[in-house]
Amino acid sequence: MVIGVQPLPSTPMAADPADRPVLVVDFGAQYAQLIARRVRELNVYSEIVPHRITATEIAERSPAALILSGGPKSVHVDGAPSLDPAIYELGIPILGICYGAQLIAQQLGGVVGRGMRGEYGRARLSRIRGSTSTLLHDAIPDQQDVWMSHFDAVTEAPPGFFATASTADAPVAILENPTKRIWGVQYHPEVVHTPHGMAVLEQFLHRLAGCPPAWTMSSIIDDQVAAVRAQVGSGRVICALSGGVDSAVAAALVHRAIGSQLTCVYVDTGLMRLNESDQVVETFRRNMGIELIHVSAGERYFERLEGVTDPESKRKIIGELFVRIFEENTGGLSDAEYLVQGTLYPDVIESGGSGLPEDMTLKLVEPLRHLFKDEVRRLGHELGLPDEIVLRQPFPGPGLGVRIIGEVTPERVEILQHADAIVREEVAAAGLERELWQAFAVLADIRSVGVMGDERTYAHPIIIRAVTSDDAMTADWARLPYELLETMSNRIINEVRGINRVVYDITSKPPGTIEWE
Repeated sequence: MVIGVQPLPSTPMAADPADRPVLVVDFGAQYAQLIARRVRELNVYSEIVPHRITATEIAERSPAALILSGGPKSVHVDGAPSLDPAIYELGIPILGICYGAQLIAQQLGGVVGRGMRGEYGRARLSRIRGSTSTLLHDAIPDQQDVWMSHFDAVTEAPPGFFATASTADAPVAILENPTKRIWGVQYHPEVVHTPHGMAVLEQFLHRLAGCPPAWTMSSIIDDQVAAVRAQVGSGRVICALSGGVDSAVAAALVHRAIGSQLTCVYVDTGLMRLNESDQVVETFRRNMGIELIHVSAGERYFERLEGVTDPESKRKIIGELFVRIFEENTGGLSDAEYLVQGTLYPDVIESGGSGLPEDMTLKLVEPLRHLFKDEVRRLGHELGLPDEIVLRQPFPGPGLGVRIIGEVTPERVEILQHADAIVREEVAAAGLERELWQAFAVLADIRSVGVMGDERTYAHPIIIRAVTSDDAMTADWARLPYELLETMSNRIINEVRGINRVVYDITSKPPGTIEWE
């Protein structure tokens, strides 16, 4: 059986305002992802689009509103991102944020001051006396703290616009034209440092743009169940379970839609976390009644990985072998036409979609491709998946193979499994499991001399890494309590053979690299 993938055509947006997206126009910074998430927190569906999108393309999508994001450039520099001017004439409600507000002012005839003192961090915003704001409703105080990040600032509003708020260094901190349905704010309402920011976004979305708060987990399930049924009909569908949250929720959602038409294949690579395979089989085969093919392939992986130390080579070997084993064990399902994949929205943004082999010809079913990670977890709860599946920390596709630095052997996997289990157990016991994106152990490819009791040891260190993240796109190292680090260290040294020291990694990672490489 030859497995393959054909991309699906984009789904046209419905005419019902509840089903029309808010489009967040990305001007080249991480702000766009955060804005999109904040919109969704207000139960309005959002998508991110590039700033090069044309007025014709936007009109075809019939969005409920547009939000122009912040960005790192100045509107005055050559090559600064711009917007098709015809977009302003579509009559679609528009909110510009920071760079987006400056761009509105510049393109519609206002003045953006250049090389001003600028504001970075917290600033005091005040309503302009005598002005009437449609964006700042009565429950928002006349003076409030906001978060700024700008060098240029709007100094004169465009014709037809008026300023309704200012700060010490931003004379037009809010500009409005209710007739044209265009608003702009110099500050960042999407960040937690702006206490009344969500109230401003809510006012724009729910009242000024008329977007109903109708995008909920229940509505997502209903919509995707209907979409999957319409796509696959009576066809046979297969799903490769990885043991992670994404594939688990995708499988549960598709099973809700088509029942016995779905067959899942779980390839146990021997590189999974401690007791993880038993948990996956128990949940899907016994508790949910999903047809599951369980393949124990650890020996094949260890044979192929013997002597391999380069991390990218390990990734490639593990990935290619997974596809081959998957093919071998779906050979009896020659009538299968569709492949379920747990693609998430950050995957779509960062890489444009799936990363499967080019020779694949099956049609993809991707019920999660419009969701962020936290939304997938909420969806899993709504589908009835247990906490041990839904709250499972993200796990790399190659498993422990990339958390072992150097050669992967059964003995080294066993060492890391036990150390990693201790880390996760203690994090859970400390009540921090829901606060951390990941907390895991890494086995280093070095040994050092230590003293345990009255004896010298020559053993490996374990590296502990814990990170926080909301969106699976950016991350920071977690400030774990010293008492917790001490407990984990003591347990690992005393309970895991071959380990004589524990190191906590506080290395910062740039956006998009939250996994251990």
